[in-house]
Amino acid sequence: MTSPRRTPDPTGPRPGRADAPSGSRPKGRRPGPTPTEQTVADPTSPTARPTGRPSAANLDRPGPGVRGQVGRPTREELAAAADRTIPDVIAPGVDVLFVGINPGLWSAATGWHFARPGNRFWPALHRGGFTPRQLHPSEQGLLPGLGLGITNMVARASARADELTAAELVAGAETLVGKIARYRPAWVAVVGVTAYRIGFDRPKAGFGPQPELLAGARLWVLPNPSGLNAHFTPEALGAAFRELRAATAAG
Repeated sequence: MTSPRRTPDPTGPRPGRADAPSGSRPKGRRPGPTPTEQTVADPTSPTARPTGRPSAANLDRPGPGVRGQVGRPTREELAAAADRTIPDVIAPGVDVLFVGINPGLWSAATGWHFARPGNRFWPALHRGGFTPRQLHPSEQGLLPGLGLGITNMVARASARADELTAAELVAGAETLVGKIARYRPAWVAVVGVTAYRIGFDRPKAGFGPQPELLAGARLWVLPNPSGLNAHFTPEALGAAFRELRAATAAG
């Protein structure tokens, strides 16, 4: 005799679909980090490292922002973003922690680091060999899986970096040292030599490797990738990032 077919209980749990559209998830489960969330593992674990690597699909296929589907902040939204802060993109033990000066208004309005059109950080990151393709700022959540992180010396957003005071940079440098001690990156790359000179009282510091360690991390200073920095072409910025990449690969 043939056994009767069992009918699934319509009230029972339903497994999530592997091919579910982006943004959908099974009910009752907390979503993973989105590109605008802080990506942090438990820093108190002595063996904590960034978990996993971005999937090949994520790295091979540009995200929605690259396809032009991300809206631009309005003038009112940008004005309202002044003095806001945005989360770091960080995890314990990353290979390189990039340190911006402070968020711009575009970054504060969107939650994405180096978000302003014309900022050359993301192209330089790719030219330098840190990412297999140029990422859109909205894809910043992929960075910890590549061994990379982003923070800022000063947390508050402003229209221009020169709006910051020397006292803010010095205080930000002290906060940064504590953050480095907590998350233990192998390398710290400060993106902006003037901010580094003021914040760390190194008036004669130049670009490239620095002689001292920063809370145990090796230290490098990169040019500011802002479009306002006319002293460095996109090619020159890419070469500066590539030099850092070679140093990190060599250990």
